[in-house]
Amino acid sequence: MTIPQSYSSLNPNMISTILKAYNITSYNAEPLLSGLINRTWKVSSGEKQFILQQINDQVFKNPRAIADNIRMVDVYLKEHSSGYLFVAPLTTINNQDIFYADHLGYFRLLPFINGSHTLNVVTKPEQAFEAAFQFGKFTRLLSGFNATELHITIPDFHNLTLRFQQFEDALKNGNESRIKQSKELIGNVKAHLGILTDFEKIQISAQVKQRAMHHDTKISNVLFNEDGKGICVIDLDTLMPGYFISDVGDMLRTYLSPANEEEKDFGTIEVRDEVFRAVVHGYVSTMGDVLTAEEQSLIFYSGQFLIYMQALRFLTDYLNNDIYYGAKYEEHNFTRAGNQLSLLKNLEDKTKVFQEIVSKELQGKHYLSS
Repeated sequence: MTIPQSYSSLNPNMISTILKAYNITSYNAEPLLSGLINRTWKVSSGEKQFILQQINDQVFKNPRAIADNIRMVDVYLKEHSSGYLFVAPLTTINNQDIFYADHLGYFRLLPFINGSHTLNVVTKPEQAFEAAFQFGKFTRLLSGFNATELHITIPDFHNLTLRFQQFEDALKNGNESRIKQSKELIGNVKAHLGILTDFEKIQISAQVKQRAMHHDTKISNVLFNEDGKGICVIDLDTLMPGYFISDVGDMLRTYLSPANEEEKDFGTIEVRDEVFRAVVHGYVSTMGDVLTAEEQSLIFYSGQFLIYMQALRFLTDYLNNDIYYGAKYEEHNFTRAGNQLSLLKNLEDKTKVFQEIVSKELQGKHYLSS
């Protein structure tokens, strides 16, 4: 993923130009370093605080589509769930919810939620529960919203069929020495073709619904209060029509192991039972009666789906000489692919235990309507 060149040259005078569009002339701007795609600042102006973001228009080709999606959802939630905290961008003095500056790009300004913070890593099951509950709650509140009205902000983002086709193309046209080196990983990918087969069945099933999905459910996209309780979800650039397996799958992929996708020591990659239980409990608590019976049967599969797809993407990029993700060292994407395939194995080793957890959570039917 590429960071716009303008990021390195955005100086205080340029920030001043942007903030003037919001009638903010006296301020202090502090860069926040946690975001990987968009660049973010915390802005203080008197007693008010804001979040300023520059949208990466090399990843998100149509930033105005993102703004449209957020506006549509904001209007819907204000009408149908007025008590829900939805962090929508503020408008400029010209009543625009996204600001474009020549040679600088696209920006948005959001209110800062006092007393809130984000997390980068799941260290305890309670955090996983809170996040899963918030992502489930968000989708539940939008269950009456026509998801097909949303713009596609990243085409084919979670299209496993396409990702596998790209992998096959890389096997034909990629770096021959890297293909030879990756023989074991390639065999592992091919041994899991059942995951692709199941995805293609999902695409034609009337019982697996297209919904308004977040698509990027890492723990840092949830706001927590000072007591560690979830407040709401944030970062809606990838809000698009999709399947619930995307959101649940990304939570399982990124929450289950204390080791992330950059870990080189695969022996540290573990799948924590209590974190799995917490994710399922949190999501089922609010989405259990919204999901169809077929969707309920796919909760465990969600983890397989997202982990497998990410392994595919890393391996494909490695075979293609790191043209998409880039690489900080020679075998970076090779290692990432192996990491994700190790995570997938560890998940599948617990299939029986985890399916029993899912069954018990669904049978408990402690569904919440909040």
